Amino acid sequence: MRADPPPAVVGRGRLAAAIAGRLAVSVLDGPDLIDADATAVVHAVDSWDAAAREPVREACSARGASWIPVWTELGRVFIGPMERHGTTGCVRCMELRRQRAHEYGRERAAALEAYDDRRSLWITDLACDTVAALVADDLAWLGTRTSGALLEVALDTLAVSSHRILPDPLCEVCGSLLDDSAALAELVLSSRPMAEPGSLRAAEARDRVAGLLDSYVDPETGLVRTVGRGVQGSLVVAVAPLHMRIDDRVERGFGRTRSYRTSEAIAVFEALERYGARPGARRTVVEGSFATLRRQALDPRRLGLHAPESYERPGFYYRTFDENAVCRWSWGYSLSRAEPVLVPEPTAFYGVPYDTASRPFAYELSNGCALGSCLEEAIIHGLLEVLERDSFLMTWYGRLPVPRIDFRGATDRAVPMQAAAIRAETGYEVRVFDTTMEHGIPSIWAMAVNPDPADGRPATLSTAGANPVVERAILNALSEMGPILADLDGRYRRDGARTEEMLRDPFTVEHMLDHSLLYANPEAAVRLGFLIGPDRRARPDVVLPIATGDPHTDLLDALLAMVKALADVDLEVIVVDQTTPEHRVGGLACVKVVVPGTLQMSFGHAQRRLVGLERPMSVPARLGYSAGRLSIGDLNPHPHPFP
Repeated sequence: MRADPPPAVVGRGRLAAAIAGRLAVSVLDGPDLIDADATAVVHAVDSWDAAAREPVREACSARGASWIPVWTELGRVFIGPMERHGTTGCVRCMELRRQRAHEYGRERAAALEAYDDRRSLWITDLACDTVAALVADDLAWLGTRTSGALLEVALDTLAVSSHRILPDPLCEVCGSLLDDSAALAELVLSSRPMAEPGSLRAAEARDRVAGLLDSYVDPETGLVRTVGRGVQGSLVVAVAPLHMRIDDRVERGFGRTRSYRTSEAIAVFEALERYGARPGARRTVVEGSFATLRRQALDPRRLGLHAPESYERPGFYYRTFDENAVCRWSWGYSLSRAEPVLVPEPTAFYGVPYDTASRPFAYELSNGCALGSCLEEAIIHGLLEVLERDSFLMTWYGRLPVPRIDFRGATDRAVPMQAAAIRAETGYEVRVFDTTMEHGIPSIWAMAVNPDPADGRPATLSTAGANPVVERAILNALSEMGPILADLDGRYRRDGARTEEMLRDPFTVEHMLDHSLLYANPEAAVRLGFLIGPDRRARPDVVLPIATGDPHTDLLDALLAMVKALADVDLEVIVVDQTTPEHRVGGLACVKVVVPGTLQMSFGHAQRRLVGLERPMSVPARLGYSAGRLSIGDLNPHPHPFP
């Protein structure tokens, strides 16, 4: 029986010589000298010459051989990952992950390239022996340590650490994406017990947090480089930066709870949710006009478009909708009709970059995007975000005098305690309003009100929440209030003068932070008189606790109940599965939930999306807040205060 040939060593320098000596082979000067029957190759250099790897990859690919790169960088030696022909998680994936993980990845890569042949002066005989032993041992065990991982040897201490490499589905060497299709868009939902009744979180996810952080957080190769944490507004605040794969944008996830562990996990999960906004789940292949696809496609007008004057503004990025205009479409799935439906690609993936010829019809953001430990959990939280923001905007545009909630008697004592903590720390009064719309799924508007508007601090701050359990909706809103208020206080002291121009010209409200900044100004806060003014017309307060039925114990039951409640008022629920291979590594699901007819949150006054929507005019009368149908002219003309 013929034995496998020994591994080949290609390269130059002390590391290559040490590895070859350990393996009892000679160092080859170039990849063209690799034996045709070779099954494993090591490429080793004493510098960081990344360009020299490509000929080795090509030679190994032609022979069907596995290979491992070994090189040095700034006091460190790196080994791996082992690249096997025909499998994912290659050396190029490692390079892409490292470039994104570093704060100045592109600049760092350029600096290394400029000095790619400079040899490390820290390479000692002991370091060479250590690296050679690691490589030989890994080859003997078929790449156990370097399969999907990068080993790092610190040359000052010889400490060895491992960094996980997640395959990049868009990698030009090993990546592969399936074409998007109606069949792949179909969703199969399952029963999922909750961690506790009404929690809306899967029981199976409780013990997975530590493992999930290990999968995604790494200073060298992680999707998230590191997680920072601090304390704001009586809560632990964590922030997780994530470098997106298509452009140089860094998205950040935030966690705000009373626990360091929980805040860090939520911050990482929110960052991973943002990751789903870019392509990486499936390759979009459908392109055409709504006129030609209308039997399968969602009418973009049902999502709300911008005012005609916005499209005419100089520099306005979005194009006017035309039924014959060609655009790209992604497949989603209607839970209400149990069938696939085409959704405009910018709606499905708000982070897709566009050239001039394929500009989207409307402004999009993460509205309805959510991550969960399973599909059912992700859909629930995406849907609740849609409803939270819709209810907030419906209340704002209709200037609805919704009832205030007296939360002092809440069953969950965390509600009044959190409000009291905000009051004690900031001096602000906390007011909560019931903004539940016609579907009956509870939503609330929470507001921090400065009792002394003349003290130079922000006059108001608004947040919102939605949840089948009212008290949980309130807690969601209050958990954001303290940290955002602390940030707003600093911004208002620094940039408060800008609000004078915003008061005069609403179109100078251009960015997300401008909205909360504007309503820090006492003159703008007067516009909230329909909620907090002395003469507001309001129904009697809603007093907690509210008698409700037993909370759901299964995620699927809770989801189907919400879908039915919306269907009863002619609102459809559509889900686009954004789950990438990276999400699946952690057993996560990422979705975009779309409910045509609801108001889409937007930032920048010119980006308001009201045209084509019926509910802002009809629902106020249906709920008894107006005597009859409203007109467009009746709607609130001012920028909204959502933070």
